[in-house]
Amino acid sequence: MGCKRRIFTDRFKAKVEIEAIKGIKTLNELAMEYQVHPNQISDWKKQLLSNAPELFGPGKKKPLKTEEELTAPLYEEIGRLKMDVKWLEKKR
Repeated sequence: MGCKRRIFTDRFKAKVEIEAIKGIKTLNELAMEYQVHPNQISDWKKQLLSNAPELFGPGKKKPLKTEEELTAPLYEEIGRLKMDVKWLEKKR
């Protein structure tokens, strides 16, 4: 049976990444100090740097739905209503 995966809190990740961005210690030194693989630290650093503009934006932005996602439920409802009309016509 394999090892159970460790789950890191957002607070812990932020702490490690602030240290990594400061550049005072190397990735290997940080990895030994926080007992995390250096590749994991560099991945977190990339995530932080790529999402930094959104951190300071006004509120959380919801991803916009595509036209297909908006219209699909409407077409389903139209199909159900058409079937109901046909069924009611047969009942007459």
